[in-house]
Amino acid sequence: MPLHHLRVSPVDVTGTRLRLALNAPAPEPLATARLCHPSGGALELGVLGASHVICVDHPPKDQFTEQVSCTVDNNACDLPQSANAPGYQLHSSTTQYDEPSFRRLAQWLREQCDREPQWLGGAFPGDDAALTALNATPDGPGWRWQTWHLYPGARGGNAVYTTSRWRP
Repeated sequence: MPLHHLRVSPVDVTGTRLRLALNAPAPEPLATARLCHPSGGALELGVLGASHVICVDHPPKDQFTEQVSCTVDNNACDLPQSANAPGYQLHSSTTQYDEPSFRRLAQWLREQCDREPQWLGGAFPGDDAALTALNATPDGPGWRWQTWHLYPGARGGNAVYTTSRWRP
């Protein structure tokens, strides 16, 4: 999937304000990629304003959404280091990088989005390292996905990384 060069300023400007909402109505993404599961159904990766939404549609009627964003409603919780729900797991971490390491991570993510079919990226104006990258793969009857939210700073930047798994 391509790296989308978005012409909007990111809404989320710090990883410390990210919140997690499960099975909430999905907002309209700035960029999307739809991946089909070999057993049927699909997963949609969505880049929001420096955040993401994942929508799973699994036959016959299972649906699931994960949104990690600063703009989710008040029923959402702060992004935890781990979360569990029936059939679902999330792990997250935040890392502060020095300038060279942060730039290398951003470049690697851009390259993955440019050449790998199950990746989606959204780059924001003003800094080459301001981006959100996602990838997903089928995992048995369900899905596994990873996301990176990069927030440049004066001396490097923060990266919020999540890994999630969903099974019907």
